[in-house]
Amino acid sequence: MTSLPSSVLERVHRDLVASFESFIRRELVPLAAEVPEPVDGPPRELRDYVRKRSAALGFYGAEYPERMGGAGMPLTALVQLHHAAGASGCALAPYALAGPDGPSWMLTHGTPEQIETYLVPMVRGEKLRCLAMTEPGSGSDAFTITTKAERDGDGWLLSGRKTFVSNAGHADYAIVIADVAESEHDAGGATAFIMPLDHPGLRRGQRYFGMAGEPLFELVLDQVRLPMSTLIGGEDGIGASVEFAMDSLAYGRLLVAAQCNGIAEYALRAGVEFAQQREAFGQVIGSYQHVQEHLVTGRAGVETAKLLTLACAELVEAGEDSGGENAALAKLVASQTAVDVVDRSLQVHGATGYVRGHPLEYLYRHVRMMTIIEGTSEVQKVIVARSMGLG
Repeated sequence: MTSLPSSVLERVHRDLVASFESFIRRELVPLAAEVPEPVDGPPRELRDYVRKRSAALGFYGAEYPERMGGAGMPLTALVQLHHAAGASGCALAPYALAGPDGPSWMLTHGTPEQIETYLVPMVRGEKLRCLAMTEPGSGSDAFTITTKAERDGDGWLLSGRKTFVSNAGHADYAIVIADVAESEHDAGGATAFIMPLDHPGLRRGQRYFGMAGEPLFELVLDQVRLPMSTLIGGEDGIGASVEFAMDSLAYGRLLVAAQCNGIAEYALRAGVEFAQQREAFGQVIGSYQHVQEHLVTGRAGVETAKLLTLACAELVEAGEDSGGENAALAKLVASQTAVDVVDRSLQVHGATGYVRGHPLEYLYRHVRMMTIIEGTSEVQKVIVARSMGLG
């Protein structure tokens, strides 16, 4: 394809992105080729190796300060790295970057001890975390919390159930959101705790598998006793989890949008290449208008989503998206575009793309979750509608 309009906004971090893409091609693509698509995703040892290797090169946890082992990269650079991971088509590339949940709550609100004990090893790729927020009776209404945290001497007792917890099969610790009852001592409300996943009071309950094979877990907390030092932000963190989450939502949504754009670009490229080579009725199928319609519409969607995501990243980076509506709009457009473009490219491939083992068949299953994670498309629409004065 010719030069793309979005390349104008990608010039600032071009060398960084090129270096990351080289790492993927040189080291990760050969590794991924040796691993079939297992139900649980790549083996844990391989994921651990990719994280540590990427951290050593300065990519994993790149947004964190250099004193923690990060590179202090701005959001606009992170967006382009996550885009590159998605566009590579390499199953291991997403593991080379920290998750899309934005700046860690520990970075923005954690105590020095919490940062040193939990966050620094994570940035170095030595530890992995997960977020235990969703409960059986909640979903988009994430802060409807029934898990309780009660004071118990010099610590806390947590009881409840969390569900659809990704990474819980591999993570070293979880950030658990529990409700602290209002009292004369505590303001009460949703509160974040750090919980080691080998805690004796914790039990992994039901195990779910997503359409693309990603394992999700239920975590059952039965009188889990945690010391005061695990309360994120110390005493000031009681009831502050909603505030903590708001700080990181825009970042997380933009990184998901960037990954979606990368996936859509990869699918579009695959569709174009196939249409240029596949022949039917004596000519390549790319010469037929109905095939062209799929691919041209796909390109328009990819470029629109990329330009929107890059522009919104600059707004968030400049502190001009306090309500998060721009990040919500970017995530909404990018995730729905990715679903559409993957579908169009698979249609161009026909039965070839439908067969299990083809990259587009996997992406068709994988990309569907992008309209759900980090807030469903419907939630993003509510945020955008409110910014327009519609409720």
